[in-house]
Amino acid sequence: MKLTFLGTGTSHGVPKIGCDCPVCRSSDPRNHRLRPSVLLSYADRNVIIDTATDFRQQMLNHPLESLDAILFTHKHADHIHGLDDVRVFSDLQGPIDAYASPETCAGIRQTFSYIFEAENRINGIPKLALHEVDGPFELFGRTVIPVPLLHGTQPVLGYRIGNLAYLTDCSAIPDDSLERLGGLDVLVLDALRFRPHPTHFSVDESVEVAGIIQARRTYFTHLCHDLDHQTTDDMLPDDVHLAYDGLVLEVD
Repeated sequence: MKLTFLGTGTSHGVPKIGCDCPVCRSSDPRNHRLRPSVLLSYADRNVIIDTATDFRQQMLNHPLESLDAILFTHKHADHIHGLDDVRVFSDLQGPIDAYASPETCAGIRQTFSYIFEAENRINGIPKLALHEVDGPFELFGRTVIPVPLLHGTQPVLGYRIGNLAYLTDCSAIPDDSLERLGGLDVLVLDALRFRPHPTHFSVDESVEVAGIIQARRTYFTHLCHDLDHQTTDDMLPDDVHLAYDGLVLEVD
C-alpha cells in the first residue's frame, strides 16, 4: 500500500491568510501546507481520506485517473468542503462509495443538501453512495477498522487499514481504540503545535502517544504555522517525523 500526503496543514492552511510569520514566509516547500487529507493506493484502487477544502488543488498536484472510495473522519469544513470537486470523477465512473459515522453522514447530507435531496438537485453534482460506518468493513480486499477518537468533546473517526493508522483531529484516544493500534508500520497522528489546545494534541502529547502505540514509523499531521518543518523535525525522536505535502510512503 502506498500513502501520499495530499495536505498536512490545519484548517487555515499554511501560509495563513494575512500572516507574515517566518513559517508563513518560508521558502521551504515543506512549510507550505494544504488542508489535511491523504491518498491510499492499493490493489489498483485509490482511496481518499477526507475531501479537504483544497481537494481541487490536491488533485492537480497529484493527478488520478480514478477515485474509488472516500473515508470521512468528521464533518468539519476543512475535511469535507472539497466534496463538490469529486464530481469530475463520478461523471466518468458513476457513484463513488463514501464512508463515515452516522453523525458525519448527517452533517454531509445537511451541508451538501443539493447532492442528496431530490427537490434541490441540480445538474453537475457529485454522485455518491454514502454508507454509515458502525464497525469494520471490507474495501477492495482489505479490512477497514474505524478507530473512535475524541476531538475535544466531539467523537470522530480515525481509520486503520492493514498496518497503517490515520488519526487526525484528536485530543484523546480511548483505551478501546488504543487496543486496535498494535503492530503498526505507519502511524499518522494529529500534532497541531507546541502549546496546548482543547481539541488537538500538542507536539509533546503526540510524542507521548506515539511512544505508547510504538508504531515502526510515526508521522505528525494537521500542523499549524507555529511549526517550522526542519526545526521541529530535528527535535523529534528518531522514529517520529513531521509529514509534509507530497510525502509518499510505502506501508508494509
